[in-house]
Amino acid sequence: MKAMIFAAGLGTRLKPLTDSIPKALVQIDGVPMLERIARRLVDAGASRLVINAHHFADKVVDFVVERQGFGVHTDVSLEAGLLETGGGVLNAERFLSGDGNFLIHNVDVLSNLDIRTFASSAREGALSTLAVSRRESSRHLLFDSDLRLVGRIDHRTGVVESPFGDIDPSRYTALAFGGIHLMSGKAFELMRSLGFEGRFPIMDFYLKAAASHPIYAYVQDGFRMMDMGKAESLPQAEAFARELDGHAFCD
Repeated sequence: MKAMIFAAGLGTRLKPLTDSIPKALVQIDGVPMLERIARRLVDAGASRLVINAHHFADKVVDFVVERQGFGVHTDVSLEAGLLETGGGVLNAERFLSGDGNFLIHNVDVLSNLDIRTFASSAREGALSTLAVSRRESSRHLLFDSDLRLVGRIDHRTGVVESPFGDIDPSRYTALAFGGIHLMSGKAFELMRSLGFEGRFPIMDFYLKAAASHPIYAYVQDGFRMMDMGKAESLPQAEAFARELDGHAFCD
């Protein structure tokens, strides 16, 4: 299994910690975020890792070398400028392309997701599979009765986006995205055909592609996640990390 870790962000919500190091190397209970996520992915069966880097990219590269690629073949996809999540994936195409699926994981997402089970959950023909949950969020993705993506709602503005026109959000299941997803290697060609290039959010691509290519939700019972990328949540993230360290979620 190939897996990509999004680690290029500026980490502005973690200042002043990120004034001298990249967000990916901020420690959570003594372990850098990047190492936590990389080790979990390798434990779950990842045989190749791709890590994108921009802010203090040299420190990310040095850390990967120091950790000997976390025991697997690891590439760093350098970004001269921030490309956001979609542009980051497209920029790493040379490392990720192929007929199979690859897994994408935000570096600042800590969860109890059973990664091994999730990685094998993709339905035939799916463009992507999104790890989601029923939790409070300022924005929710909308799924039909077959758990296929049909749109997104921003509760702060009331704006509903959908490739299927004017939809009634009350008719669909609202689920929050967890920053972990599977993507088909065929997505790169589709990105270009739909006009995506340079800097763009991956969810913008998903919402446009969903009109013709199935994108499904994956809901794990008891799924819990935490955003490690906010200074105010670091104490809770460290407590959650200690809890996860005492359990095996991806065996």
